[in-house]
This record gives sequence, structure tokens and C-alpha cells, in this order.
Amino acid sequence: MHHIFGIIPIPPPLQARSLVYDLKARLDWGNPALTILDVRDRRLFNASHISGALSMPVDELVDRALTSLPLSRDLYIYGETDEESAEIANQLRAVGYCHVSELRGGVSAWKAVGFPIDSVLEAA
Repeated sequence: MHHIFGIIPIPPPLQARSLVYDLKARLDWGNPALTILDVRDRRLFNASHISGALSMPVDELVDRALTSLPLSRDLYIYGETDEESAEIANQLRAVGYCHVSELRGGVSAWKAVGFPIDSVLEAA
């Protein structure tokens, strides 16, 4: 097997808890095969969220995930707090998702280091 180090950095494998830098490395790698789930209230999601994140508020999360995301998918979860992220990640693990990572610090940590944020403008 031929290895070429330093040319194409391979992202680290998914961990149970990730830092924003870990997720950014996956996204920068290209073809990341992952889904970012924002489990906060939709109003907070609309105000600002990590670019590319899907809004899946807590009350509908498990049902929507099961109908739209394969159990083998790499999922990065963030809520309003790390505790909320951990709780939701555990719910997803309990229904069969085996690649779930809690994004530590959520959108606040993402913003703090200057990574891209999106917002949804609501009609007045």
C-alpha cells in the first residue's frame, strides 16, 4: 500500500465529542459524507447556524432523522448547550445511529473562531 503523507490530509475518525476544528477539517477535506444537525429552536437556527447545518428541533429530531438519514451516517449534533447536545446524541445512539458526535461549544464556538455562519431572513 502506498502512502503519501502531507499531500492530502485525511480527517481524524469521528469521535463521540468533537471540537469545531475537527468538524471544519472534515468539511475542508471535501466529500465529507456527514450531516450537521442543529437541534435548537428554529428561531435560533434562523438567526444564525453553522453553514450547511440542518434544522431538526428536539421535538421532531428522532422521527425526522430516522426517515431521512441512514443509521451509518456521520452526524455532528449541536444544541444550545453541550449538555443538550449530549442528551440528543444519546437519543440518536439509542435508536441505532452509531456515528454521532457532539459538537462542543456549538454555534458560539464556531462563530468565535470565524468559521462560516448562515442565517435565514424571515419575511416581516
